[in-house]
Amino acid sequence: MTVVVMMGVSGVGKTTVGRRLAEALGCGYAEGDSYHPAANVEKMRTGTPLEDADRWPWLHAMAADIDRWRAEGKGMVLACSALKRAYRDILIGDRQDVRLVQLTGEEALIRSRIAARKHEYMPASLLISQLATLEPPAADERPIVVDVRGAPETCVAQILGALEEVRPS
Repeated sequence: MTVVVMMGVSGVGKTTVGRRLAEALGCGYAEGDSYHPAANVEKMRTGTPLEDADRWPWLHAMAADIDRWRAEGKGMVLACSALKRAYRDILIGDRQDVRLVQLTGEEALIRSRIAARKHEYMPASLLISQLATLEPPAADERPIVVDVRGAPETCVAQILGALEEVRPS
């Protein structure tokens, strides 16, 4: 069973597509936001971008769960911004059974989605810093890149088509 890390900036659809992908794969789903310590949440709530020092414990907590899921043979979809290569190296590294999916879209579309949703602590103003931080995955990261202009079901179908494993029966 594979662990899939859904990456992208805020508002791109990681949660929506990730939950639907997990359902289609018949596996579990985890929200990266739930791993943030209270101090990170408060920073974001006030519109202050996180620094790498804020992110390291958050990333290592998710990586520990990824290793646990793998040891248990449990398939999971984890939604996490994973904007920098260094972050993805912690989450995925040389774990060949962990796949990276990058959800991407035009800034105007993402802005409109952020404006239309209510998020507990992620203000639209942080999209600028996320876009500036984003390091698109390199070919050696084996990313599945999906444009989110289509419906979530279309995105899920594209991801399922690109995954190398057979869906569980």
